[in-house]
Amino acid sequence: MAEKLNIKALQSYMDASPFIHNAEMRVIDADPTSERLTLTMPFKPEFERQSGSRQFHGGPIASLIDTAGCFALIMILGHGVPTMNFRTDYLRPAINTDLKAVASVRRVGRLVGIVDIDVFDDQERLLAVGRGTFGSQSG
Repeated sequence: MAEKLNIKALQSYMDASPFIHNAEMRVIDADPTSERLTLTMPFKPEFERQSGSRQFHGGPIASLIDTAGCFALIMILGHGVPTMNFRTDYLRPAINTDLKAVASVRRVGRLVGIVDIDVFDDQERLLAVGRGTFGSQSG
């Protein structure tokens, strides 16, 4: 298995993606031992559901879930992984808040990895949950 990636290496990898860089997603905790990764994403007017509402559109939340799941596996495997499938369940609106995603790796198999992701607001209220399935082979 490849060397596990630390916060600095993960952030550098993420910043190489124009989409992730422009969304300003940041790694705030990376624990390969517990297989948990925490990302943040600030509120930006470009993410609004309706102009002036300060409510996140679901798309950026889903993107945060996908990215957190993907990079939780990258942290462990040391290489990029493709998203095979993911789902998002929205539990409450994300209004006037930054977001925090906590990704917990459930399984890393020979071909597939499964990750559960919880998204919180800045008051630690659970806003959305997701589960991603990602390819785990390199190359």
